[in-house]
Amino acid sequence: MKKNLYLSVVALCMSALFFFACKKQDATAPGLFNSERQMAASGYVVAAPQMVYSSWPETMESGTKAAYATADVTLSTGSWNFNDALIGNLSGDHKNGTKAARIENTGMLTMNFNLTNGASAVSILHAEYGTDASSTWALYYSTNSGSTWTQTGSNITTASTSLSTASFTLNVTGNVRFQLRKLSGGRLNIDDISVSDNSGAPPPPDNDNMGLGNPSGAVTNVNVPNNYLLVKTQYDLAYNNSKGECGWASWHLDASNLGSTARCDCFNLDTQLPASFFRAGSTAYSGSGFDRGHQCPSADRTDNDANNAATFLMSNMLPQAPNLNQITWGNLEDYERTLVGQGNELYIICGGYGTGGTGSNGSANSVNSGHINVPAHCWKVIVVLPAGTNDINRVTTSTRVIAVDMPNVQTVNGHPWGYYRTTVDAIEAATGYNFLSNVPASIQNALEAVVDNGPTN
Repeated sequence: MKKNLYLSVVALCMSALFFFACKKQDATAPGLFNSERQMAASGYVVAAPQMVYSSWPETMESGTKAAYATADVTLSTGSWNFNDALIGNLSGDHKNGTKAARIENTGMLTMNFNLTNGASAVSILHAEYGTDASSTWALYYSTNSGSTWTQTGSNITTASTSLSTASFTLNVTGNVRFQLRKLSGGRLNIDDISVSDNSGAPPPPDNDNMGLGNPSGAVTNVNVPNNYLLVKTQYDLAYNNSKGECGWASWHLDASNLGSTARCDCFNLDTQLPASFFRAGSTAYSGSGFDRGHQCPSADRTDNDANNAATFLMSNMLPQAPNLNQITWGNLEDYERTLVGQGNELYIICGGYGTGGTGSNGSANSVNSGHINVPAHCWKVIVVLPAGTNDINRVTTSTRVIAVDMPNVQTVNGHPWGYYRTTVDAIEAATGYNFLSNVPASIQNALEAVVDNGPTN
């Protein structure tokens, strides 16, 4: 039987940290993230956040369907129509538990029922079936009980036998139902479909480390080890246990974070990660030819010793080629702090994708005996605002957004960092993440399509 998923609600009140876990069958928040934590700590009354619907995620565990022929199936969330689809439990079915949906040809999974409180987010686990070829699929929604359908987000390409999370951000009110359409390619496994309602959670407070959104819908849930949310005072990140590193890190930077505290060089294991996870120690990269590349830099947290030390936790590191970490990436970090010195505040998200880089000892796909993935690329998204308040509402189509995608190789310093500028859309396509999701959609779409051409020093 599939392990019960627990969606942890994390709240920080004053100096105490309390954890409240609810079974996934309950109406549970996908995680009380940094914004609510800061609101509670500041004495605000926190309005009801957007919640994962009761009885969701849909895990496929309660249903049985052994053939691809079209038929309705009763699952834990309600009745679904499976067209060219079945519920698989074979070794070739990649699943979280004992079962997953398997779709062939141009099959579909369709809800036969409505959710009544709209939808703000959907997340879906997906993988290739067996050794089949890659496939593409899309998510659609209907607000008129299935009479017409509208696609949300872009087409998704599934090209791995490891389960990945596809995340979609919506702003749909009232009745809504969903349909997943396979478009092409080999057979496709689908599991753990999660829908959050649209109950109107308040915008995040200023200076929230995830003020621009949660790019992967990460949750503080040990049963989601490859999209596990770590909320810290200094930064937030999504940890991928199968890769032994973060998928992304997100933080806010302004003048208050910059002081005279010396770099501590105190690399350490992150004990905030569950003990059942792989947790890299300080020497995990030794002899690999790759640097322990900070995501949230040490120099972005020089206001006090504790904040600087937090940046040396190994969960905040990716294996980076020395010339990337010390030169090209480092020069971009310096420029970010220059922008702060010019009277700006920044919202920053970064991470890596792919496998295989080239360090000082040559090429490698992993370090630490295969426990830690070496990313092929390192990316970053930076939103620049004049220092002020009411941050989210000050993001406009004219806001400067810097996006870079750099190869993780020793020759990267043959070009300055500005050479590697790209669009946010391109990084979303490469990673499957959804950036700037807390920004109104019309502004988000405009900003994500533009390559920055501003100054670089």
